[in-house]
Amino acid sequence: MKFDMGSQTLATLIKHTQGSSDDLGTLIKQLIAAVQPLEGKFNGAGRIAFDSFKSRADQITADLNGSLSAILGGQGGMNQSFSSGDTEMSDTARSTMGAANFDAAKFSSC
Repeated sequence: MKFDMGSQTLATLIKHTQGSSDDLGTLIKQLIAAVQPLEGKFNGAGRIAFDSFKSRADQITADLNGSLSAILGGQGGMNQSFSSGDTEMSDTARSTMGAANFDAAKFSSC
């Protein structure tokens, strides 16, 4: 199995995830604003659910943003690890090539 990933793949993923986090926060705020006219129009279980949603909206937003922040942290760590691994592999290859004695190799045709 071959795993091939471009050098900017994780950086691009991080950028898109950050944009999604910003979009999610905006959408939740828009949802809260959109349901505002409904306040006081429910009774019974509907009102309890509505009031619960409204009172928890800030916590829901914070929880979602915290989760996305953790995802971004993981993506940043992966990006750093892949970048370090790529640099280390390149340095090792250069070092090994520098130690090789290519002049000692004798190639002859049969």
